[in-house]
Amino acid sequence: MSSGPRVLAIANQKGGVGKTTTAVNLATALAACKKRVLIIDMDPQGNASTGLGVAPDRRARSIYHVLMDGTPVKDVVIETAVPGMAVVPSGVDLSGAELELVNADRREYRLRDGLESLFGDYDYVLIDCPPALGLLTLNAFVASDAVLVPLQAEFYALEGLSHLLRTVERVKRGLNPKLEIQGIVLTMFDRRNNLCDMVAEDVRKHLGDVVYETMIPRNVRVSEAPSHGKPVLLYDMKCAGSQSYIRLAGEILRREKGSAVPGSGIPHSSSISGARASRPEAPSPLGAAAAVKPIAPRPMVTATQGDKDPVATAIANSKRFGSALASGIGTAPAELPRR
Repeated sequence: MSSGPRVLAIANQKGGVGKTTTAVNLATALAACKKRVLIIDMDPQGNASTGLGVAPDRRARSIYHVLMDGTPVKDVVIETAVPGMAVVPSGVDLSGAELELVNADRREYRLRDGLESLFGDYDYVLIDCPPALGLLTLNAFVASDAVLVPLQAEFYALEGLSHLLRTVERVKRGLNPKLEIQGIVLTMFDRRNNLCDMVAEDVRKHLGDVVYETMIPRNVRVSEAPSHGKPVLLYDMKCAGSQSYIRLAGEILRREKGSAVPGSGIPHSSSISGARASRPEAPSPLGAAAAVKPIAPRPMVTATQGDKDPVATAIANSKRFGSALASGIGTAPAELPRR
């Protein structure tokens, strides 16, 4: 991207919804599509760093030094085992950064200032945010082009989402006018559970095209991969979780290709305020909520002669990518979606 990387904050203040899993595996899937990707681990727990095989003794310089010392992001980048993908790790000091930032100059802009050193180095920067809407997440929002929201397909899935959208609205008004919602991806989806289908139906009904078609299933291989220090695409390329993240990457590329301005604006927070998925015997609280602010539909590009569908291309690329890694080549030629 000649204008610099597209920066996405992966955020939801509810813990355990798949933020880190999505950040790590979506980044890997984009790398499989021959995109240059950087993950920034903004969570003091450091799970993204661990899941990418970055041991604690390799985190002497971390995102903490970018935020507190003004260290350029490029100076703390660590290459991963995934060709074309790097990480800025979290460190033990990051847990105290929220308090240290309170009285700091330009406290909301520290990450954005650090990212200026990355111009032209990456196509995408994915920020794994902590499960709280504090100064670390605020820095991520101010530095980002858009917010990607993982939403667990369960009864309490929508609790707190309206708060997140209000925060994004405030940041857009006061600190980062370009900020938008990239999309919402349903995670931990289990087709054997009727409630998951109800949540998906409810969310799509009231949020429309902002919700990605691709849903990330519950998958034991996705859960196992971090303990091996690998993204699931390196741990088991053929499992359902890997294939879903490849499809999600393809869908993101397709939507951005089909729209002059990627993303979908910000759905009005009142549309889901206090809402949760309905029980079978009760009317949906979402239905009783105020109508969603209309979302401008993003044109979808269909494949034509000489112009292949990015989803299909992403899947084909991932197979070459997996074969190359398995054979020790490092990376394999891949067919890029045309921009």
